[in-house]
Parts: sequence; structure tokens; C-alpha cells
Amino acid sequence: MSISFTASRISRLKRDITEIQNQINNDKIKAGKALSKIKQLQKELRMNPSSPDSSSKSKQIKKLNEEIVKLTASQEEFSKQLSAKNAELRQQLAKDQKKD
Repeated sequence: MSISFTASRISRLKRDITEIQNQINNDKIKAGKALSKIKQLQKELRMNPSSPDSSSKSKQIKKLNEEIVKLTASQEEFSKQLSAKNAELRQQLAKDQKKD
């Protein structure tokens, strides 16, 4: 393998790692916002359980919980990808150092 190929591979891996980390952070933010909204809706339901829109709020809570489950699964998958990319990056860096 040429040095330029290894360098471009390392650069691409670093870029991929950054993108995955950003996606993980974005998903964490979305999950946090969803949890906050759930707490707000639950508080509103406790304060006025017989309101006409309580059914709608319950549906919103259910939908937000489903979204949190999806985001959690997505974060787990991204974490696996991140581990794999980091391992690959370490290998490439080791190869690059051996050539020097």
C-alpha cells in the first residue's frame, strides 16, 4: 500500500468517526428533548386528568416513548460502528508508523 493511500484512509476514518460521534450526540439531544416533553405531558395529565385532550397527550407520550426506543437502538448501533472505526483507525495508524 502506498503512503498516500494509507493517509487518505486514515483521513476518511477520522471523518467517519467524527460523523458517527456527531450523530450519537444529536440522538442524545433528541432523546433528552423527548424525555423532557414526556415529563411535561405527564405533569399536565396529573394536573388535569379529565381534560378533553388527555387522550391526545397519552398518545403523544406513547409516540415519544417509541421515538426514544428507536433513538436508543440507533445509538447502540452507532456505538458499535464507532468501536469498529476506532479499531480500524488504530490499525491504520500502526501500519503508517511501521512504514516511517
